[in-house]
Amino acid sequence: MGDSDFCDRPIHFKYYDGMKRLYILFSMAFLSIGGNAQGPPIFTDTPIMLGLEGRGVRTFGNIVSKENADAYIHPVAFPYNITNKWQVGVIAPFVSRSPDGLPSRSGLGDMKVFTKYQVFQQDGKGQTFRGLIKLVETFPSGNTSETPPLGAGENQTTISFVSGYVTTKIGFYGEVGYNITGGALPDNTVYNLAVGYPLLPQTYPPKQLNLFLELLGNYVGDGVGNNLFIAPGLQYIAGRKLLFETGIQLPLDEAAPEGQQTNYIWRIGTRVLLF
Repeated sequence: MGDSDFCDRPIHFKYYDGMKRLYILFSMAFLSIGGNAQGPPIFTDTPIMLGLEGRGVRTFGNIVSKENADAYIHPVAFPYNITNKWQVGVIAPFVSRSPDGLPSRSGLGDMKVFTKYQVFQQDGKGQTFRGLIKLVETFPSGNTSETPPLGAGENQTTISFVSGYVTTKIGFYGEVGYNITGGALPDNTVYNLAVGYPLLPQTYPPKQLNLFLELLGNYVGDGVGNNLFIAPGLQYIAGRKLLFETGIQLPLDEAAPEGQQTNYIWRIGTRVLLF
């Protein structure tokens, strides 16, 4: 989704040809970045820092069902593009945990700040291939003095590489990163893959329904093991400034002990472009 927009005004005959040329040029530019082929993946990051992914608000609710507990996590993210290649942002999560047999607790979780920088971009007609470096710093702002804890209790630093090849017909996205944790928590490696497919013909303003299928992996060190989830999802772009999405993560492989494994993680969210 691009940053450009047309003003709403009647087209008079005397400049119809000029507007027609402008529309053709706009359309070519729009397609050259894969503008409304699909929106960003629901769980995996995207290297395209435009439109709803660039300067606005993203918020969603994660309903987490485990064998021994339920939880609700609601982050609010504020990304902002310094340039068309450099983005910064902050994520503030609200956390509610309800373990079996214990009182529930709610409050602020671990805050995050992040920055992204695009390292390459290759555009063609109706397609784009891009990659960026992402750095995320997590602060232990969630209360851990009572049970259940609302955060990890340690600083964490994650550096990752995000890439994507997007056309007007399909999009492929990948992310691999390494998370460095403090204290006694083990480091872990993150690896995510996503495929997006638009179900509706292209229109402008965008009215797009997108289908996503994602694989979300996390390998935890110190002999803990691997976690792998499959995540189908659906996304509706309601215009240049508004997007709705939902998806569910289902475990394929999980290193959690018996009785503590995940049943599912269901996400419902929206993204709003502010300016």
